[in-house]
Amino acid sequence: MKILTFTTLYPNHVQKRHGIFVEQRLRKFLQAGDAELKVIAPVPWFPFKSDKFGAYAKYAQVARKEQSYGIDIEHPRYLVIPKIGMFLTPLLLAISAYPVMKKMLKEGDDFDLIDTHYYYPDGVAAAILGTWLKKPVVITARGSDITFIPKIPLAKKMILWAADKAAASITVSNALRQELIALGSDEDKIHTLRNGVDLDFFRPKDRQALRQLKGIKGRCLLSVGNLIELKGHHLIIEAMLQLPDDQLLIAGGGELRQSLSKQVNELQLQERVFFLGTLTHEELVDIYNIADILILASSREGWPNVLLESMACGTPVIATNVWGMPEIVQQAEAGVLIDERSADAIAAGVKELSDNAPSRASTRQYAEGFSWQATINLLRALFEKVSAKK
Repeated sequence: MKILTFTTLYPNHVQKRHGIFVEQRLRKFLQAGDAELKVIAPVPWFPFKSDKFGAYAKYAQVARKEQSYGIDIEHPRYLVIPKIGMFLTPLLLAISAYPVMKKMLKEGDDFDLIDTHYYYPDGVAAAILGTWLKKPVVITARGSDITFIPKIPLAKKMILWAADKAAASITVSNALRQELIALGSDEDKIHTLRNGVDLDFFRPKDRQALRQLKGIKGRCLLSVGNLIELKGHHLIIEAMLQLPDDQLLIAGGGELRQSLSKQVNELQLQERVFFLGTLTHEELVDIYNIADILILASSREGWPNVLLESMACGTPVIATNVWGMPEIVQQAEAGVLIDERSADAIAAGVKELSDNAPSRASTRQYAEGFSWQATINLLRALFEKVSAKK
């Protein structure tokens, strides 16, 4: 089977963690054997590579072609137009990728289907490309592409158009499937295939040695994610006022770093709250092992991998009871769900979970029920079915 993945969410040698969840699924699919995978991952066009241009310069630094884990990746450039560009982006993405795909076909490098991730703009662009090239398209919905973007009427129309054109849709949680149906998509074409967790990579380690190395004593809380409002880091920081003996580690980078640091200073929590910045996956394994509890206070999440990664390392979680999170945290061994997204609820959740803490071995055992194998088997069956219909 030959699969062409089209997505703007994919790691590159400059942005190594960008869209890593897409790469993980492809790697597991490739490891299962009997498949050839290629990736077209467009990046915004920018003319200057100098670091003085900030984040935009990183796009210019991305190579046109690269290979990772045996997968060939191409990075065509697409035009980004400020303000009005949101509604043009699907077409601009399709235009950027079309010559690459057309060249592949002309040179005999055919593919059975287009696999794409995130409904807008990527899914809409892939549906356009599928129409132009007469290739079936499978679109994976991952979160805010279904829970937030359809609130914009024109975007919603384009998403539903793409869903209609697609041979199949995948949602990473059942909550997203129900929402896509509610938007007006054909439920018979929607399949829930959750993300798995790499149990060999995310695993228990010598916890006491790691804590001693980092100078961690007492109960240690952890918050992982981009420093943006929807992740709720500010609420966890506020909850620390009710947890005077605890330490909090925050892993991630983003636009709210300065305001969160200011909040820590104003609450006089500098001795108990620490910002770790953006970590590699290897570094995250150590931090998961060090922590006693991971807290995810998001307002919306499709299927947050951090929950499973933490549990695979033996660390139970506290998560808001929204979207895909209750599909992950189903038993006491996993952790605790909180119904209210507030500092008070977070503090109460920490106390509840600490008073009834599962063994780290039982938390790890629970996570083992979320391996990639079942998902990959179902994904292969779906791809084979779609390919057979073309």
